[in-house]
Amino acid sequence: MAYRNQDDFIKALEKAGELIRIKSFVDPRLEIAEITDRVSKSGNGGKALLFENTGYDFPVLMNAYGSEKRMCMALGIKQLDDVAFEIEQLFKLLTKPKESILDKLNLLPKLSEFASWMPKIKKGRGVCQEIIFSEPDLSRLPVITCWPKDGGPFITLPIIHTKDINTGIRNVGMYRMQIFNRKTTGMHWHKHKVSARHYNGYKTAGKKMPVAVALGGDPVYAYSATAPLPENVDEYMLAGFLRKKKVELVKCITQPELEVPSDADFVIEGYVDPGDELIWEGPFGDHTGYYSLPDWYPKFHVTCITHKKNPVYPATIVGIPPQEDAWLGKATERIFLAPIKMMMVPEIVDMDMPVEGVFHNLVITQIKKEYAGQAQKVMNAMWGAGQMMFNKILIIADEHTDIKNYYLLAKTIFRNLNVAANIFFTTGPMDVLDHSCSKLGFGGKMCIDGTNQLEEEYDERYMIPETELIIKETDIIDAFPEINKVNVLTGRLGIPCIIISVQKNRQGHIRELHKKICEEITGIEQIKMILYIEQSVDPHKLSTALWRFCNNLDPKRDHILFEAPSKSCRGKIFACIGLDGTRKIKELDGFERDWPNIIVADDRTIESVDNKWNQLNIGPFISSPSLQFKEQMYGEEAVVK
Repeated sequence: MAYRNQDDFIKALEKAGELIRIKSFVDPRLEIAEITDRVSKSGNGGKALLFENTGYDFPVLMNAYGSEKRMCMALGIKQLDDVAFEIEQLFKLLTKPKESILDKLNLLPKLSEFASWMPKIKKGRGVCQEIIFSEPDLSRLPVITCWPKDGGPFITLPIIHTKDINTGIRNVGMYRMQIFNRKTTGMHWHKHKVSARHYNGYKTAGKKMPVAVALGGDPVYAYSATAPLPENVDEYMLAGFLRKKKVELVKCITQPELEVPSDADFVIEGYVDPGDELIWEGPFGDHTGYYSLPDWYPKFHVTCITHKKNPVYPATIVGIPPQEDAWLGKATERIFLAPIKMMMVPEIVDMDMPVEGVFHNLVITQIKKEYAGQAQKVMNAMWGAGQMMFNKILIIADEHTDIKNYYLLAKTIFRNLNVAANIFFTTGPMDVLDHSCSKLGFGGKMCIDGTNQLEEEYDERYMIPETELIIKETDIIDAFPEINKVNVLTGRLGIPCIIISVQKNRQGHIRELHKKICEEITGIEQIKMILYIEQSVDPHKLSTALWRFCNNLDPKRDHILFEAPSKSCRGKIFACIGLDGTRKIKELDGFERDWPNIIVADDRTIESVDNKWNQLNIGPFISSPSLQFKEQMYGEEAVVK
């Protein structure tokens, strides 16, 4: 279903009991983000929040996509799998053999439907251009500052329009925009992004690059801007498909080469001049739960700001998961499952991206396995599929494994796993936000083949029978003073894995420690994997431990495989892999890059929100999620010293 505009969506949210209006004054600098963080982590994503008193002329909408229900409402569907099913049926219809004239005639209505999804450019001005600022001034917008060490206020839900200088093909993407003054922002284009390639085209031609930024409108626009579409596929065709109605566009006023949605709440027009010096942009509290560190990016010069009458400024925050962006990612996971299955990896049954993996870090794929080596075939296909190239840890399971039940999944994976033969490492392109890589945007990847091993893949030498020996956590702590806490998953959950928080204090420490544990601890031959995390992280809090571990690990660089003749079973080989998910530094690890801090609200903002909570009429008091992470920080700055 199509919403006429963002107002329609807000009314639908309110009618469904999914929106809270906050009439008391809340400061866009840090306070809006802190309240949103509390609500979004309060269970099932909390509610959408409309801050009506911001000290500006415009209210601010937050957390609008922050639950499965609201994400489905934004896309006009009942459940996220509905879209994947529709794409799959459409693909089958278009690709099946057309043997008769009747078959071809039956296809005509669907082709007509295709045409109805294509965006349309209207003549004249749109609703988004009802009001034109006589002098463009970004300081008139209630742009939020999310976290205390952010470089400044950031536009966080911008729908950014660019065109290829040679082909004129449009790209619609979403990249954060740091505001530097009334008419200048940064443009955070990663080198892998389409807009960055457009920028390079204008740089080669020596011309200024027109850019237009839309905010608001039908909520499907913001989702479509984040979707990992193939290059040269118009995001507004996806939006038309999702809303079952074509997107109406109008030409910009000062950048007429570009078109924007007629129903947008705000439009910011301008240009990027490739001849400009780059601007030092950041830090920014990012979706990894860590600050992305400052770097040089292009400058965006504002030439015009327009808006509809009575607009609402949409924004979001990202940070320590779970956050609203998890549901945008979940929608992508479900919607793009069908194309991946049918066009690239037909053996895929399902996939899952746990929130602790913050999108690319951890992906679980379920396949229908029919031959030896099939998991490796899937691994290579996945790492070559669009933005899946950024995936760091890929876990592959059989079709009969419940990949949404993480406990049963882990038991099955470890039962099938030979860590010496069924874990594969490589290097490749990584998200530039991945701070664990020794080189920016390039690092290690790991695939864990947890499928049932066929005869050709099975190595009986590593199959050590289970014993009744139980490893005691205190035995490990007592043997190694640098170890803070231990979580032995074998005893409680029957999973042959240990998580250890450790104070690293010398070069090669984790490698040396792993070897000693494997040699000295009684019963250790029942363990296949040990995860090492920092001393400040509690290994018994699995969600937090996994989030920190995945962020800090470069799998190829940071794995240690121990192999030795089994002491408990003659003729067998004991193998245990250690994975170092601790912070890497120059003195101990030879790590040359800066390491970012985790994202935590400051004490002043927490206290301010605590004091005004009863005025907000949100419901029972919710304490700041940041409080549980204060002890995990490395000082106060965004860059760890």
